[in-house]
Amino acid sequence: MDSTHFIKNIRFYFERIDAILFFTVMILLAVSILNMYGITGFDSPIFRKQIILTIIGLAVMVLFSFFNYRYLKNYSLPVLFLYVISLILLGLTFFSGSVRGTNSWLSLSSLTLEPVELTKLCLIILMAKYFSQRHIHINQFRHIIISGAYFLIPAVIIVKQPDLGSAVILSLIWASLLIGAGINRKNIFILLGITLIIGFMSWTFMLKPYQKTRIVSFLDQGSDPLGSGYNLNQSKIAIGSGFWLGNGLGKGSQASLGFLPEPHNDFIFAALAEQFGLVGVVFILVLISVGLYRILTIGSGTPSNFGKLFSIGLSVFIFSHVFISTGVNIGLLPVTGLPFPFLSSGGSNLVSIMTGLGILQSIKRYG
Repeated sequence: MDSTHFIKNIRFYFERIDAILFFTVMILLAVSILNMYGITGFDSPIFRKQIILTIIGLAVMVLFSFFNYRYLKNYSLPVLFLYVISLILLGLTFFSGSVRGTNSWLSLSSLTLEPVELTKLCLIILMAKYFSQRHIHINQFRHIIISGAYFLIPAVIIVKQPDLGSAVILSLIWASLLIGAGINRKNIFILLGITLIIGFMSWTFMLKPYQKTRIVSFLDQGSDPLGSGYNLNQSKIAIGSGFWLGNGLGKGSQASLGFLPEPHNDFIFAALAEQFGLVGVVFILVLISVGLYRILTIGSGTPSNFGKLFSIGLSVFIFSHVFISTGVNIGLLPVTGLPFPFLSSGGSNLVSIMTGLGILQSIKRYG
């Protein structure tokens, strides 16, 4: 293939996908690598792993953009297969080693997988298909119950791991797709009442002591500065020290000297703010906002109900992670341990999101 033909193929590819979304994601991933370099240094295995995972994520997004999403839209078997596989992987985490008090990971030699991230994507696909076929009858309560069962099975497993943050995100995905499918106000209020009851029961019978401690320390952030409040205090110090323009690449003392816990993962937003300041934080949030806008634009522009609902679910998936992770880092929400999309180390969240973006580009390509 000569260079002219190759360039024509590349140009044809970008004409059929959403190029703005594609390059927005590219910039986010580039900032991710730069930020990780500043936190860990060039020789760190975390930095090198981030580069490899970024390349894999890009390849996955491009690959799925060629996949015809209509196979998910029109056929139930592959969708149910993906859903069942995600449940099996979730169940296997209980036979894997505990990490930081949770059974959320599967370890295969040096490779680790967090199945809950795949489950979030699978639930989006399953609910988009279910509601797209029943949107006219969505207010029949049996459809809410059936879809709720699909949501509750993985949610209960996730709470048992325990991973309360991911369970919250799973519930937000289900609720947003219900609303997107056209559920009426009466049913919304019924579900809100049920949610309050479940929340009370969860606090009383299901939450682990350390989860209650996190919530209590969040409500009274000065009560235990060297114990349960330590992580949040160090995060606030890192963010505050960045001020407007940051301390510079690789000059974040809180992260580099080990005061900031998990600077490459749970508190990467604070590490970003320490290095690049408010300007860097705003830049990232603007990029993510552009990405979310393009996701919803693709959904609104497709005649497919599946495509519309899938775009809603994917945008909620990304936005909820960004909102909760940012809220945790600045002290507006209790510590949950959720990754920040595109920036945090680890491949499960990144690959799941990039797969979703690839499916979305397929929706753009095939209409």
